[in-house]
Amino acid sequence: MNDRRELVHGAFDSVLVANRGEIAVRVLQAARDEGLRAIAVYSDADTDALHVRTADEAHALHGVLAKDTYLRIDKLIDVALAAGAQAVHPGYGFLSESADFAEAVIAAGLVWIGPSPRAIDTLGDKVEARAVARDVGAPLTPGTESPVASVAEIEQFVEAHGMPIAIKAAFGGGGRGLRVVRDRDSIAEHFDSATREAVAAFGRGECFVERYLERPRHVEAQLLADRYGDAVVVGTRDCTLQRRHQKLIEEAPAPFLTEEQTTTIVEASVAIAREAGYVGAGTAEFLVGDDGAISFLEVNTRLQVEHPVTEETSGVDLVSEQFAIARGERLRIRETPVARGHSIELRINAEDPVRGFAPSPGRVTTWDIPRGPGIRVDTGVVAGSVVTEYYDSMLGKLIVSGKDRPTVLARTRRALDEQRIVGVATVLPLDRAILGHPDFVAGGDGFAVHTGWIEEHLDELLDLGEADDGTDAEAPDAVDVLIGRQVHRIALPGLAALGERGESIRQSVREQVSPTESGEDVRTPMQGTVVRVAVSDGDRVEKGDLVGAVEAMKMENAIKAHRSGIVTGVSVAVGDVCAQGSLVCRIEASR
Repeated sequence: MNDRRELVHGAFDSVLVANRGEIAVRVLQAARDEGLRAIAVYSDADTDALHVRTADEAHALHGVLAKDTYLRIDKLIDVALAAGAQAVHPGYGFLSESADFAEAVIAAGLVWIGPSPRAIDTLGDKVEARAVARDVGAPLTPGTESPVASVAEIEQFVEAHGMPIAIKAAFGGGGRGLRVVRDRDSIAEHFDSATREAVAAFGRGECFVERYLERPRHVEAQLLADRYGDAVVVGTRDCTLQRRHQKLIEEAPAPFLTEEQTTTIVEASVAIAREAGYVGAGTAEFLVGDDGAISFLEVNTRLQVEHPVTEETSGVDLVSEQFAIARGERLRIRETPVARGHSIELRINAEDPVRGFAPSPGRVTTWDIPRGPGIRVDTGVVAGSVVTEYYDSMLGKLIVSGKDRPTVLARTRRALDEQRIVGVATVLPLDRAILGHPDFVAGGDGFAVHTGWIEEHLDELLDLGEADDGTDAEAPDAVDVLIGRQVHRIALPGLAALGERGESIRQSVREQVSPTESGEDVRTPMQGTVVRVAVSDGDRVEKGDLVGAVEAMKMENAIKAHRSGIVTGVSVAVGDVCAQGSLVCRIEASR
């Protein structure tokens, strides 16, 4: 082969899935369906994980943190060769959009189930992807032509194009390393935060800037392309409902678009794929402004989390298509299929909406999965599984399909009523509130959601969620104390085993333990790794000022001052791994 950057393809009878969780289970199952030997890898924290049990065989990566396991190219290649794998599927997240990983797989003589390293380099760099989109005439909002190196460069962009802006990781996706800035005084803080989160999630911190569209919808097109230059859009999706710039609810086909808008998105997506020499499954993403204007956003050079809604409405198994393309076959789908009904996906994340979507690691003690027509649950977790703080917060996905959108909405509400998860906080109460809100349920001009809609309506949605049936009950060996909208979880090992006496203790703790925001202590809101300490002893802070940040489940969570005063007793440093409630510092009243 003259250029080892080109895609290796060919027959294979075994595949190593270089991932974990729900997507690893999904790909391993697809491999076994096709008679392939399905090989898993796992970290020390995932020894008993569902994806390990799903595989024909599983191999240890020896370590806990992602940087020591699922992000270690050398370990993954060594395992693939030792296991006799003939192909590697990266799933999504981790190294799925790493050209270096694709290069290493190909150099090892293995089949890479994904686009070529050249295409990953081109489209994985959001700045270059915008250049490709510009070359083929795709609609675009203003943005920097290269990653920015300083706050000064961002300020120059603002002078030319105004506010608000989005600072975005150039090599990543999934909302990691994305900050929307509306105040010029906070540019430096957001730039630093986006860079740190991008490094933690993708290993690279370069960021670019673009003009941020207010109140847009997020619409995307599912692509398949083969090595012969053919490309097709399998269907569109709406992924507008997001929290912290990460998708929460998706549906297919994207509703309430005009025929012209759909045509623009489909034609631009195919043109970008062909221009970039794309091969495999990928997704072109766009923003649709409230005035109907369309702007290209990015291309994700991998399978998307939300791919099931397209599978359900198109009848196309996208993982099977990935396998076929990697074998060197021509596209088995020659034109966009006519959508069969409608489908909605809810991401089931171990996050607490009441605490600003803070990660909620712990043991899932109960998971009652809904059943019936049109119900699909993709998950990497079962009752008894431990959800760790080291990886993504998603437990799984509820996918509901039916003949039309009203049918699916009703069926989804029923499925949510049947679904019960105990042991960790989840977003399910918020989902129930959203599924009953007229802004989301209404059709046509009444469809009023946008990418910032959840944050804009969060208090209202949380109030609705308080009427929930308690599916996301507190952990059995802990008690949750609510102060305002802040939940403090206090661990009480062995509490559940005490039965009625345990319940009495739980109630007593609720009555007697009442931490208040008037105290001096600033504590970590969840367990995780300290990635920033923004204060020193003797500093004066105002209520709401940034004190530090903790990273958990691949998300950076700000710690802010709950009062004004003087900082004393700073007791953490960058790199410290802290339990929930660990002391960060104290804020004494000014004298």
